[in-house]
Amino acid sequence: MIGLKRLFLVMRRSGLNKMVLGFILFLCAASIVLVCTEPKIHNFGDGLWYCYVASMTIGFGDIVATNIISRIITIIVSVYGVLIIGMIPGVIVTYYTEYIKAKESDTISTFLEKLENLPDLQQEELIEISKKIKLFNKKR
Repeated sequence: MIGLKRLFLVMRRSGLNKMVLGFILFLCAASIVLVCTEPKIHNFGDGLWYCYVASMTIGFGDIVATNIISRIITIIVSVYGVLIIGMIPGVIVTYYTEYIKAKESDTISTFLEKLENLPDLQQEELIEISKKIKLFNKKR
């Protein structure tokens, strides 16, 4: 649940939520146009199903576009779907990388602050710093 909240927070900060909402609205609009232009699509649900299948590039083949307007809409929906689905992991990975860098930077700055105040530290803090340095040297 926390991961889902974090995902929505990242999407909101990056503006990806607006793009996804725009994509959903575009799918609905394309569905309406397909209902009006495609003889094999009889209702909004069928149009939405067709747009979903086209946007995810699954292409079950249960409904096939037969006229030029429907085919153009299918192409646009497919390209738009690939772009949106491709952007989501990119945004998440970028934010995760930035989070790790910020966390690392915070840890390093805290460590350097302790080193600057070395004479003022207590014995336990000095032992902790010594252990961290030994661990760091082992990893290198």
